[in-house]
Order: sequence, then C-alpha cells, then structure tokens
Amino acid sequence: MISRVGQIMLYVNNQDEAARFWTDVMGFTVISEENGQGMRWIEVAPSSDSETSFVLHDKEFIAKMEPDLNLGTPSLMLFTDDLEKLHSSLVEKGITVGEIVALPSGKVFNFADREDNYFAVMEKTK
Repeated sequence: MISRVGQIMLYVNNQDEAARFWTDVMGFTVISEENGQGMRWIEVAPSSDSETSFVLHDKEFIAKMEPDLNLGTPSLMLFTDDLEKLHSSLVEKGITVGEIVALPSGKVFNFADREDNYFAVMEKTK
C-alpha cells in the first residue's frame, strides 16, 4: 500500500535556474544535490522536514535516456496558510501570477516559473 507521496519529478531546461526559482522566489530549501552515473538532480522542498519534495532533472538528458517518457510538467496544487501574502510577494518579485479566485474549497491562484510552467496554490477554507 502507498502511504504518502514522496517525490515529484520536474523535468526542466535549466536545473540551476529552476533551483534558484524554487529557493529564492518560492522559499524552498535544497534537500540534496546529487551527481552520479552521468546524471545530476537537485531535490527541493518547502522545508527540510517536508514529506514531499520536487526533484529537478535535466529535461534534455532524461529525453535521451528515456525517449518515450512524458516530460511535461505535472498539474500540481500547492497549499499555503496566507494566500494574499504569497500572491503579493510573487507580484513584487515580478513573477507571472493569476488572479485570486474563490472556490468552495478555498481561495486559489496560479503562477508561472521562469520556464513558463504553471502551478496552482490554494488556501483551504477552514
């Protein structure tokens, strides 16, 4: 049985730039950086004790290794406790963000990383 989501693979064009986005802009922490068997990856997470992390892989390298692998960005919903503050912070940093939308389950907006991959973030209704 599966007990939790451990890692989400994100295939990016520039690992260093992607890592800077997730750490400098989104406030994530680098959990580990590995370079082995000709393959480099960077693991980032909201905090060092997060149960789920993103692993940033070089898209071109993975495409050569696994030509049939879907390298598209997954549709992810992230959560926050202060949506307006996060939205304002991203706007101030020049990040592309969508409008805040109220849904029955909470407030949500989307944002783009520097490779124009979109993610959503929600503050759940309590």
